[in-house]
Amino acid sequence: MENFEKSGINSITENLKNTDIDEKKTPFIKIENVSFSYDSDEDEAPLPPVLKDVSLEIKKGSFVALLGHNGSGKSTLAKLINLILIPTKGKIYIDGTDITSESLTEDEMYGIRRRIGMVFQNPDNQLVATVVEEDVAFGPENLGIEPSEIRRRVDEALQTVNMTQYKKHSPHQLSGGQKQRVAIAGIIAMLPECIIFDESTAMLDPGGRKDVMNTIEYLNREKGITVIHITHNMDEAVRADRVVVINDGTIFLDGTPKEVFSKVQELRTVGLDVPQVTELFYELNYRGIDVDFSELDEKKCAEALANVIIQNRK
Repeated sequence: MENFEKSGINSITENLKNTDIDEKKTPFIKIENVSFSYDSDEDEAPLPPVLKDVSLEIKKGSFVALLGHNGSGKSTLAKLINLILIPTKGKIYIDGTDITSESLTEDEMYGIRRRIGMVFQNPDNQLVATVVEEDVAFGPENLGIEPSEIRRRVDEALQTVNMTQYKKHSPHQLSGGQKQRVAIAGIIAMLPECIIFDESTAMLDPGGRKDVMNTIEYLNREKGITVIHITHNMDEAVRADRVVVINDGTIFLDGTPKEVFSKVQELRTVGLDVPQVTELFYELNYRGIDVDFSELDEKKCAEALANVIIQNRK
């Protein structure tokens, strides 16, 4: 993954990585008092809102984990950002452009969707071709990209997700983790500035989950792509820069992983778990053993636990 030419994916993501991120500048994604309700049947009462006056800003190049129990509204929010859905109320801005404006042309809407890629839970729903490299090429082909550029993008996207050796394989003969990496490569080949992962690791075994998470981190840390990772896995959320918890259609918690996961009781009240190390240290603290249960680094936690054991032996 290290020796890429500065072209195609690499030149654009290098520019993203080097962008001067300043909190005073326009946020890449700005969600302003957004509410959303699904339509009900004509003879039925209106459905309650899924999102209620949600406001959120996401900086370019950041890695945000979005948490919440089933039905909390997190996947709906992702679909609003990608213009799959339109808010019932409120505004959404991408790089300062109001994507909810009624004056937005079809070409402008299409351009916004190109900037925000989305990877879903089931990779089989995103695989459309019978050969891996053809599947990755599908998006750029539909954008009207010239063949030599498509070839370059496909090769670089497959190399980015470490799937070059499978480019001639059938996607449906791959493992779950490999399929998901092919789906990610298909999004990368379209050169998005942001990728939303909507529970993209939920159907994978531990090995596949690890591979996909490593890919997500690489795209964010090394390529500068803004990442929104919707997940139920708290150990995955720890790897983000920021954690946003949605409950009952509103923002419940928002902060660094350490800040959010230190609020163990609050998370439990909305039906969410905490990372395993946090759970262990919280229980130890509750039983009178003085340890910092907000610490998330496993190595530091292991050292702290070793010190506790040594102290108790004295």
